[in-house]
Amino acid sequence: MQHDLFTRLELPSGAVLPNRLAKAAMEENMAAPGQLPGDRILRLYERWGRGGAGLLITGNVMIHADALTGPGGIVLDEDSPIEPFRQWAAAAKRGGSQVWMQINHPGRQVYAEMPGVAWAPSAIRVDIGKQSKRLAQPTEMTSEQILATIARFVETARRAELAGFDGVEVHAAHGYLISQFLSPLTNRRTDEWGGDLPQRARILTDVVRGIRDTVSPSFAVAVKLNSADFQRGGFDAADARAVIGMLAPLGVDTVELSGGSYESPAMSGHSADSRTKAREAYFLTLAEELVATSPLPLMLTGGIVRRPVAEEVLASGVALVGMGSALSVDPDLPNHWREGTDAKVELSPVLIKDKSLAAAASMSRIRYQLRRIAHSRPTNPQVNPTLALLRESITSKRSLRQYRTWLERKNTHA
Repeated sequence: MQHDLFTRLELPSGAVLPNRLAKAAMEENMAAPGQLPGDRILRLYERWGRGGAGLLITGNVMIHADALTGPGGIVLDEDSPIEPFRQWAAAAKRGGSQVWMQINHPGRQVYAEMPGVAWAPSAIRVDIGKQSKRLAQPTEMTSEQILATIARFVETARRAELAGFDGVEVHAAHGYLISQFLSPLTNRRTDEWGGDLPQRARILTDVVRGIRDTVSPSFAVAVKLNSADFQRGGFDAADARAVIGMLAPLGVDTVELSGGSYESPAMSGHSADSRTKAREAYFLTLAEELVATSPLPLMLTGGIVRRPVAEEVLASGVALVGMGSALSVDPDLPNHWREGTDAKVELSPVLIKDKSLAAAASMSRIRYQLRRIAHSRPTNPQVNPTLALLRESITSKRSLRQYRTWLERKNTHA
């Protein structure tokens, strides 16, 4: 049965999304003091909520205060006050959207200047060529640390429901911690957390099982999964198919397909793999392979900026169309499409040869738009990506000082 972009979607948990368009996660790096959501985040999500997407998925919310992807990250752990998160959920839902919290642990993808910990399934550093020294040297996790991390995911999900969010999305893509466990390139363990795919996937299945056992039946539980890592010998489409099969009996509502990592940043269009360049929707070719056998509804994210492409994604059998960059430039794009216009977003390519720097500049350009929306200003898609990256580096230094002070105080009083 062919579905329109604006038909409702009922998920396995019984949750109902008002349409098939989702604001995909984009890391905002806009935490208020205390690594909490503040006024800027509230304004940003209230604006997106008015834009017509049926689902808003937050950027990374970190489960472990000592392990952040960046110093402006928001943390929801056992010590976090709930009220700021209640305000966030309420602001996002004002326009009628559902809102899910993306929950994450960076694992080894932590910058060397960050305080805290850099954990990984195996002590293998991120290799991004000349830029590698910017990333921390990770330490191999103990079994106790793995179990504690699973418990943190569950606690963050429990508190997200308490705060009024409609669901959570467990981030198991883009080379972050769970993705590191899934990949044979980064998981060389010989204990029960490594080896064949079911063992490498154990942290993910234990996290999902723990969350589903803790939250209400109607609370949505999603997983973001790489369709492939785009690295020779890494996690591939056959692995993704197998993991989706493992997740199906655990009460997962949808799997969002993406791809890449810091080492092969396909999620921002900078992979060397031709499968991400063939179409505007970077991962549609792989999604088409997976949707044929998937027992779960799939969501596809990556590079979608035009209505005909979104409709092509839906026609492939994918249930939910995720958009990130497009909604950072035009938060009203879903409303435009509902009104029958073919509005689109145009972002010029980032012409930096170093793919890791190009990916960083691409994301800085996106976060520049998010900050403008959060300050009730018009977006500026023509901003120079290199300039956006330089401006963000200045902001990050200030955030790093604040985060370091906060973390020292938190750990002193622990």
